[in-house]
Amino acid sequence: MDKAFPGDPSPARLVVWGDKVGDPAVRQAVDSLRERAADTDGQIGTSITSTTVGNALVVKVPLAGSGTDKTSNAALETLREDLLPPTLGKVDGIEYAVNGQTAQPYDFTKTLKDTTPVVLAFVLAVAFTLLLVSFRSLAVPIISIVLNLLSITAAYGAVTWVFQDGHLSSLLNFTSYGGVTSWLPLFMFVLLFGLSMDYHIFILSRIRERRLAGEDPKTAVASGIATSAGVVTSAAVIMVAVFSIFVTLSAIEYKMLGVGMSLAIIIDATVVRGVLLPAVMSLLGENTWALPRWMQWLPAAQDESRGLGADPRSRTHGALGPGAARRGHVPEYAPVPGMNQRRREPRRYESRRCEPTARPERPARPDHPARSERLVRSVA
Repeated sequence: MDKAFPGDPSPARLVVWGDKVGDPAVRQAVDSLRERAADTDGQIGTSITSTTVGNALVVKVPLAGSGTDKTSNAALETLREDLLPPTLGKVDGIEYAVNGQTAQPYDFTKTLKDTTPVVLAFVLAVAFTLLLVSFRSLAVPIISIVLNLLSITAAYGAVTWVFQDGHLSSLLNFTSYGGVTSWLPLFMFVLLFGLSMDYHIFILSRIRERRLAGEDPKTAVASGIATSAGVVTSAAVIMVAVFSIFVTLSAIEYKMLGVGMSLAIIIDATVVRGVLLPAVMSLLGENTWALPRWMQWLPAAQDESRGLGADPRSRTHGALGPGAARRGHVPEYAPVPGMNQRRREPRRYESRRCEPTARPERPARPDHPARSERLVRSVA
């Protein structure tokens, strides 16, 4: 547009409002702004115009650059920080704000950058706390967060390679402008973290169930992955099919969202959940479910408090499932936590032949006269 229709630099809209917006001091401040703009080496144009709109004064200030490049952003910062405070900022009874083609994307990007670390820290902290309390393990939340971040960053790399670097543009029918939409990374992070954590907890629950049933760590991981594989695969196929629709849309922002979400889910359901998660948990073994002594105050379910995290010699039959003693996981007379810890000897049963005994004869009961009379009448 700038090449086809060259003209003045993109203006910034300076809006002034307040009880004293019509005072001569405001007009003098605008004239002083025009004089100071001449000393900015071309960053701020001198063709400054003002128009009264209702109870506000709209001042158009030309800014150098195309409107959204670094030159325009630098000019906007000069206007806000160097020119406005000593001019309109010294007038009492008014307020002012800067808007326009340059200010809108600049403020949005700046706000996004300032709040992104807060959002990331909040999501990770909540996820860590919930996983720590739910599974009473320090390794499980760390593994979960690291693996989720791995799949998300892989999706970021794919979006950068495709859309920012311009690969596969003919296949996906788009023209690269050398960047990625500013809102997309944070939006993808929140959405992907929630979706992946959903079936991640489902897999961990199946693994923990098998571990509580008395299986060794590697067998519990293998059986838990095998049990949940069908559900996780079906959920991944559905989500990939849904997000792939965005790739067919014309807007490049939707194409970015579709490619990033689809690739992230594929990577998360195959490489991360199918390979990395069981591999890490198998390598850690029993340490996967370990909890430091100083964190034993965390609440726990009844079956878990009697099972994982305790000495295998003191696990109960209920924590490891029926028949655990016969499978060799616990001794035959394991003490039960919370009950009398006295050593209980196993009962011994001996085969004895019992001789039949004669039943004593019951003494005859004398008949009652009234009963005998009723019996005689009934027979008659």
